[in-house]
Amino acid sequence: MASELEIPVNKEISKESIRLKVWDYLENSNLASFPRPVHHRIPNFKGATAANDRLRELQVFNSATTVEINPDKPQQHARFLSLEAKKTLLVPVPRIRHGLFKKIVPPKGANKDMLNKCASSLGVKDFSVPIGLDDPLKVDVIIDGSVAVSTKGYRIGKGEGYADLEYAMMKTLGAVDDNTVVISTVHDCQVMDLPDDLFAAHDLSVDYILTPSRIIKCDGNLSKPSGIIWSILTKEKLDLIPILKNLRYREQKAGKDVRLKDDIESETGSALK
Repeated sequence: MASELEIPVNKEISKESIRLKVWDYLENSNLASFPRPVHHRIPNFKGATAANDRLRELQVFNSATTVEINPDKPQQHARFLSLEAKKTLLVPVPRIRHGLFKKIVPPKGANKDMLNKCASSLGVKDFSVPIGLDDPLKVDVIIDGSVAVSTKGYRIGKGEGYADLEYAMMKTLGAVDDNTVVISTVHDCQVMDLPDDLFAAHDLSVDYILTPSRIIKCDGNLSKPSGIIWSILTKEKLDLIPILKNLRYREQKAGKDVRLKDDIESETGSALK
């Protein structure tokens, strides 16, 4: 087992500096797996299958009916295990461009080889149906990849914020609640102390960390996003993710403050004139 990376706490620390340290370490230590290089990705790693196999040891996974798992390579075996256990498997649409989720639907009578194909990136495209915003949905377990995690439950992704936003959207739709468990599967070296001040209300925390060598129940009692925080989103982001416009309209009709970052900055600028 590789020793955990030590991240020095100093004025230079940032999420991006931590990502770079982890990506470099995985590559330089030859712990990375295809696709490589792992930079700017949720990194695949040697031992990913063993880490995902630890899901079988978690009662929260075994009892789950509906599981949402990111489409990245290191979580492919988690997707296979979910299909093998006949769970409803949801996979986020990349970059949330054309919807929020797809439901993986294996062919009738699929054997293990076919289930593994359905769990692959190609299978996610070929054996899936879209899930609409109005489709009834209750997600019991979320399994996400990470670049770095801490035993408190802090999580750093690849830097694009999609996992955080997906959770916030699910919360807004009522698809997740306080009983929904978030799990991350990573290499042992990706588990490290992370400074509290790097994280904010929109960041998704994790409840369990699974590595090739152990199961960690996170002890930070951290909160999760309570919904979409419109004030940190821009009009450009809404243009990139059309379903956000739909959700914003719904929230506006419900009387919620849906001003975007651009709106607030414009209002602040006008007030200063």
